Amino acid sequence: MIPRVVDTNVLVVANGRDTNASIQCRLAAGEALNELLRNGRIVVDEAREIQIEYRRYCEPKGQPGVGDRFYREALNNYGGKVERIPLAKRGDGSFEDFPDDPALHRFDPSDRKFAATARKSGAAVMVCIERGWLRHADAMRRHGIEIDFVCGTDPKTWIAP
Repeated sequence: MIPRVVDTNVLVVANGRDTNASIQCRLAAGEALNELLRNGRIVVDEAREIQIEYRRYCEPKGQPGVGDRFYREALNNYGGKVERIPLAKRGDGSFEDFPDDPALHRFDPSDRKFAATARKSGAAVMVCIERGWLRHADAMRRHGIEIDFVCGTDPKTWIAP
């Protein structure tokens, strides 16, 4: 089973609401999440910071979108396919597993939980239309963090015309 840490933007794009993502990107996000549910392993932090963020952007009840369904499955520990990784924090609240690298100092603090979880678990991070991950991809790779760009690495293809 392929392990993945899934950035919240993949769920948002897959839902197709409140996004300017292209239809191709929305379809790719939905397919990636469905494939992960079928044949993968979802990796989250033990403290549930990732799931708390999912909750801010997804609705597990009612008529769910693909991202909402993924959140519900992750919340319910989908058939034992959810792996919870303990992440230690430093005194300042930063993650010990997030690289202390000047090239990453401007990386979005709210996305550091995904990077730290990926680094500690060895799973790649699945992301969609977020330039921050793209700008920091080389530095992330130097520290063993692989990024799965679901919509590719050309920002011109991410946004609907």
